[in-house]
Amino acid sequence: MEELKKPYNWRLHLMRGLFFLNVISLAYDNWSTILFPKEQMDTLTGVAISFWAGFSLLNFIGIRFPLKMLPILLLQLLYKSAWIIGTYLPAKNSGLLNEGLKEFFWICIGGIVFNVLIIPWGYVYREYIKNFLRFKNK
Repeated sequence: MEELKKPYNWRLHLMRGLFFLNVISLAYDNWSTILFPKEQMDTLTGVAISFWAGFSLLNFIGIRFPLKMLPILLLQLLYKSAWIIGTYLPAKNSGLLNEGLKEFFWICIGGIVFNVLIIPWGYVYREYIKNFLRFKNK
């Protein structure tokens, strides 16, 4: 895997910071809910809590290996964008916004901005997009 060139090492530190921020914002709430449940969760709540707990561990790995775990940041960018398009905007257009939706909207906007600024897009292009349809014989 091609590393980022020396002048862009600062971006690796920013990526590590974003991974760390994700870990501290997700790990405690989700792992404490899994390890010390106060009540039985319904299926979708259990899936969501379990997903976020696993996501927090993958972000933890990203602190050490930011380029290898770059797809985690791409997933974060995509799901937050999809949530705005599929949940927030329809609720806003229907007049059904509540405080929870408004609060999470700003969390998503912040995450999208951080991801867009921190993700090394040249690297994403070279490693993922450019080679997407190129098949190598091994």
